[in-house]
Amino acid sequence: MLTLTQRLGLRLPIVLAPMAGGISTPELVAAVSTAGGLGSLGAAYLTPAQITEAGAAVRRLTQGAFALNLFAPHPTVATTGSEVERAAAELAPFHASLGLQPPELTAQANPDFGLQLEAVLEVCPAVLSFTFGRLEAQHLEALRSRGILTVGTATGLEEARQLEADGVEAIVVQGGAAGGHRGGWSEDELADTLSLTRAAAQSIRIPVIAAGGLMTAADVRAVLDAGASLAQCGTAFLRATEAGTSAPYWAALAAAKTGDTVLTRAFSGRTARGLRNAVTEGVQQPLPYPFQNALTRSMRAAGAKAGRADVLSLWAGEGVAHGLAGTAAEILESLWN
Repeated sequence: MLTLTQRLGLRLPIVLAPMAGGISTPELVAAVSTAGGLGSLGAAYLTPAQITEAGAAVRRLTQGAFALNLFAPHPTVATTGSEVERAAAELAPFHASLGLQPPELTAQANPDFGLQLEAVLEVCPAVLSFTFGRLEAQHLEALRSRGILTVGTATGLEEARQLEADGVEAIVVQGGAAGGHRGGWSEDELADTLSLTRAAAQSIRIPVIAAGGLMTAADVRAVLDAGASLAQCGTAFLRATEAGTSAPYWAALAAAKTGDTVLTRAFSGRTARGLRNAVTEGVQQPLPYPFQNALTRSMRAAGAKAGRADVLSLWAGEGVAHGLAGTAAEILESLWN
């Protein structure tokens, strides 16, 4: 049986984590794929038309295999008017400091996963990975029928077992050190990446992709030695030349020290790891996703334009202090040699 590296035609067993929200540009994805890794495009916030356009852009830039990533369908948690008022009141001072009107919550719906999936099937990437849940059997079958490798995301062994039972072909196991959103949907173990990788590799029969705090070649080789088929790295690529990282975000990453990250729901309503700032410290009663994400959108956009890292979602893993700046190809090589 072919390994994942062989099936995908990779030179190096390294995956670019799919960082949604503009970080994983087509240029970054293509650069990683061209250099021998697996580039991944975070497409969860994109419309079907944007997914098709982004996929075409990646394909124009590389002949290598690449992945798209979506959020699994999940129910929206209801909120009350008083909860919205409290959340808006917490954000009002940040809005005022940016010259914005107080935040208001308009009707927000989750993206139409069915239409997003149709766009993915049209693009036909080598891989479709997904987070925050499980896909229906019909979705997995549609992907397999196009030859698209299906990859779920788990934060613990029970989630990994459920995904294996569903019939996915590989599983990203996300350790607690990982930057960005936690990818699971039930009980998050926040486990040590190496321990989780070793346990998953011994417990499930399909390939394991390790993620969480992998910033050096030693980190990558450690998870491979623990039984992972591939290593997935996100924070390591945030200061890549081709990344869509804003200037204030880039500067905050460059100045970050060990211990500067925190788990927060302040920006999106979902638990995520990022650099501590005024918003992570000041917001105590966020709305559930997608409402908090909608409520903070204008603040984040204005903050990026104003160079204000204190109001941005500065997603980063615990190993952020070991990050490097350079081209994606240079960073990829540093993760292997």
